[in-house]
Amino acid sequence: MVLEKDLSLPKVNIYESRKLMGEAAASRLAKEMDAVLKNKEEVNIVFAAAPSQNEFLTALFYEPINWEQVNAFHMDEYISLDENAPQRFGNFLKERLFEKFNFKAVHYLDGNVEDIQSECKRYSTLLENHPIDIVCMGIGENGHLAFNDPPVANFNDPENVKVVTLDLPCRQQQVNDGCFASLEEVPTHALTLTIPALMSAKVINCVVPGPAKATAVLNTLTKPICSDFPSTALRNHNGAILFLDMDSSRYIR
Repeated sequence: MVLEKDLSLPKVNIYESRKLMGEAAASRLAKEMDAVLKNKEEVNIVFAAAPSQNEFLTALFYEPINWEQVNAFHMDEYISLDENAPQRFGNFLKERLFEKFNFKAVHYLDGNVEDIQSECKRYSTLLENHPIDIVCMGIGENGHLAFNDPPVANFNDPENVKVVTLDLPCRQQQVNDGCFASLEEVPTHALTLTIPALMSAKVINCVVPGPAKATAVLNTLTKPICSDFPSTALRNHNGAILFLDMDSSRYIR
């Protein structure tokens, strides 16, 4: 069962389970990819790396997708985390998606380069040369999109990719999600695509399950549209859909 909520923008779809939520998000992605590929030969997609995306990523294996026409990007990466650490977002997506299909290209953000500003410029140039068609994202417990936490989020950011300091709630979420054993292990800095870069996509699939995200979902839909609540930027995007389960939607039903 899907419950559609009329809350203006973004469109909100609520599902009885995380599995059904993930399947619906994967189905929409496949359809939107087909729409893009009717007009050009490749599609540029940004993927989020987080446990909240697991059901969605799994469901992609059952969709008839031409991965050979996909240029893949990811939206953020830790700085100075061991190259082989499973918590690195590139490694997370490589294990679950990027190495499973024959993509046209996979472009990794590297938080371990010596010149981090040059890495920002390199990735920004890639995005300029491959304008984003679709973003597959989540919402953080503090309302962040990618690593645009409230202290650093900028709806008019002049950059596509930047270095950020991670705020405490963001770092604590990484522990809550089971990605790190303790707060001390979580890096303090990261690279992230900015709010304008993410919002430049025509289509946004925003997958947000679980009880820990219920307040963030409520804030997304009801708080003033401002950088204090970064995810409220979705209310300015007519191609965004929130895919929720019963837990994450409990304050809006």
